[in-house]
Amino acid sequence: MSAVRKSITSFVSAVVLAGGLAVGAAGPASAATCPSSASPVIDGASASWSLNCADNKVTVAGWLQDTRMDGKCAVVRINAGNGAYHTKSACSSGVREQFTFTFAGTKSAQVRLAIA
Repeated sequence: MSAVRKSITSFVSAVVLAGGLAVGAAGPASAATCPSSASPVIDGASASWSLNCADNKVTVAGWLQDTRMDGKCAVVRINAGNGAYHTKSACSSGVREQFTFTFAGTKSAQVRLAIA
């Protein structure tokens, strides 16, 4: 096998591996407007949240739980429609964390469950 072909094969393998790791690390996202709710489950984490609106504000409230002893944390990432951003983590198997975040000037948010 030529050096060029080995280099190309190595590069392609690295890209495929990195793509697989990226897909495995991120979970379902919920981009929604009020009112809405979601209860995603991924390998190593589970969560439940709801979006509620009042007075031109959106409140995202719920919980997340780390479900695997792997040294990683369950993470909820929230991107509000106004550009604001918040995260909440639960670390160590069985740990459940509650969260409530309110964002002014919007009625939408994207919420994502992941492992980090």
